[in-house]
Amino acid sequence: MDTINRNQKEENYKDLQGSEAGKKIKELAGKNNTCFFCSDIETGKPVTVRPMSVQKMDEEGNFWFLSSNDSHKNQEIKSDQNVQLLFQGSAHSDFLSIYGTATISTDKELIKELWEPMLKTWFTEGIDDPRITVIKVETKQGYYWDNKHGDAIAFAKMAVGAALGKTMDDSIEGKLKV
Repeated sequence: MDTINRNQKEENYKDLQGSEAGKKIKELAGKNNTCFFCSDIETGKPVTVRPMSVQKMDEEGNFWFLSSNDSHKNQEIKSDQNVQLLFQGSAHSDFLSIYGTATISTDKELIKELWEPMLKTWFTEGIDDPRITVIKVETKQGYYWDNKHGDAIAFAKMAVGAALGKTMDDSIEGKLKV
């Protein structure tokens, strides 16, 4: 662990597995269901990133998005299914990084389940727009940064710690394996 972690008196690292990891993923991603969706993530070149709204998520670490079949993202997924989702729920907590596998579907029932009227902005022919696809991302691994007792207590501990010159951070982080 790095220096800040050695100065901590409280536990500030905890890996989560199974249903506990799934619940943490859903909790953090649900704080702000918009993420940065990263594709074409080969080492040594810039990552392709765009904001995306999660249409659905579950406690098994799966995410569903609606996307256009002619988008760059869909083309990139066809050549490499590995993607990364980056979430930020607030200024000081609720950070989540998900690495997973993306698949593309044209399942009409799933499209109907995920549809929202605002999506007509991108799919001008509405729910029957022939360009609509569903992207499902299955989590392979994840990492989270959060606080243990809520933002108000975390801020108070940081303020007191700064005043006393002590590490009184309320953060917790760890690996997620569903």
